[in-house]
Amino acid sequence: MDHTDDSTTMLAKVRKLLAKAEDPAATPAEAETYTAKAAALMAAYGIDRALLALSDPSLDVVGDLVVLVDRPYAADKADLLATVAAALGCRGVRRTRYPDGTKELSLHLFGHRSDLQRVEILFTSLLVQALHALARTPVPSYDHPAAFRRSWLAGFTQSVGRRLDRAEAAAAEDAADRFADHGTSSTLVLADRSHAVVAARDETYPHLQQASARRLSGTGRHDGWAAGQRADLGGSRLGGPRRSLPGT
Repeated sequence: MDHTDDSTTMLAKVRKLLAKAEDPAATPAEAETYTAKAAALMAAYGIDRALLALSDPSLDVVGDLVVLVDRPYAADKADLLATVAAALGCRGVRRTRYPDGTKELSLHLFGHRSDLQRVEILFTSLLVQALHALARTPVPSYDHPAAFRRSWLAGFTQSVGRRLDRAEAAAAEDAADRFADHGTSSTLVLADRSHAVVAARDETYPHLQQASARRLSGTGRHDGWAAGQRADLGGSRLGGPRRSLPGT
């Protein structure tokens, strides 16, 4: 069996579903149906790759990916990327550098090849969706635009993260019999994969420090949460250009 062809077919189905969900002509109910199906397929794809790697680890090795995060609201975008990465079995290290004296924020992601691919797809799509939804959301007269948008993005990120966690857990549960056929369980396999990812991260960054939690004062968290509940959990622009969120 050509597993590459299977992978391409699965991701093509996801892209078609999400294109339908993003169509302005789709009703909210139709969009939600397409979104739920796409999320389930993306989660199932991750499980499929993990199962294939049981027989041949070379099919899904641990790798890394550096993603530059553009301004404005770079820290908020980085939070979204880190949340998506964590939900999909990857780990990220936030890096701040100053090439040519200009602050540059990036995330160095570690994960299995299939999971890094899923993160790339999801983050690219979610960032575009956040841009569109945030642009349509009026800033209350009593709030500062930047503070509102940062808190909106925090709510969006929290909402999306919870939905992804649930989709991933459901896919692992649905595949319980398939893991049992290999003499193991999804819990053990996913734990082993997580350990391998953490080991790769720690080998590269042996002296990591825990970052302190950010404090946000804006009032947009509720609206951002609601937008995250409506967001498509996937994307159709693997490796495509990323747009910036609107400025203040």
